[in-house]
Amino acid sequence: MELSAHNSRVLITAAASGIGRTIAEAFLEKGARVHICDVAADWLQECRAALPDIGATSADVADPAQVERLFAEVRASIGGLDVLVNCAGVAGPTAPVEEIALQDWERTLAVNLTGTFLCVRHAIPLLKDGSGGSIINISSAAGLLGYPWRAPYAASKWALIGFTKTLAMELGEFAIRVNAICPGAVEGPRMEAVIAREAQARGMSADEVRAQYERQTSLRTFVTAGDVANMALFLCCEAGSKISGQALGVDGHTEGIPS
Repeated sequence: MELSAHNSRVLITAAASGIGRTIAEAFLEKGARVHICDVAADWLQECRAALPDIGATSADVADPAQVERLFAEVRASIGGLDVLVNCAGVAGPTAPVEEIALQDWERTLAVNLTGTFLCVRHAIPLLKDGSGGSIINISSAAGLLGYPWRAPYAASKWALIGFTKTLAMELGEFAIRVNAICPGAVEGPRMEAVIAREAQARGMSADEVRAQYERQTSLRTFVTAGDVANMALFLCCEAGSKISGQALGVDGHTEGIPS
């Protein structure tokens, strides 16, 4: 797949590891100029060493001042923006609603939803300065279904889809496409940590929880970060140039969430 614009300028949040890192590597392989941010200093340092062509900023997307600094560095590093991938997110607490602390609720929404808003607000003028572009928000299968024990996470991911569809309506006239990718259970350390917390909260073994996740997908499988990266590339290539306002599942078709 060829990117729609040669030498595209791409910003990916929370991209020093996990899904974001895989997306960053995929865009680099296609010849894009890539800038990333992350809050984890050690991962960011390792990413810079492994990918010397990448621009990188230490930033918490929930902090308006840090997001402003991030975009100043993006302009200096890659000179503008054609693609924004909002990958920053936290899993939030695993507990019934009545046991969730307000500060945990607020932090989950601050990163997953407000952080996306802050980045989009700064990105839109840069995208308008170009000849259009693409915004990709990483939502979740939990943004399409209910998710017992994970209310803050599910609420934030549902909100991202509403935000995505609204942005697509506002920005379409400027040739800016906006879509949400909704991954299912993604293989990797983060999902293993989620499974461990759910197992503890529900009095089950980790293997039992994992098996429940697998049974809830039509393809009986977890997905990989590479699967998500492939969808991001598709949305930014010529073949995906007429796709906007969509919530696209990359999840083996989630039939339900374990409960």
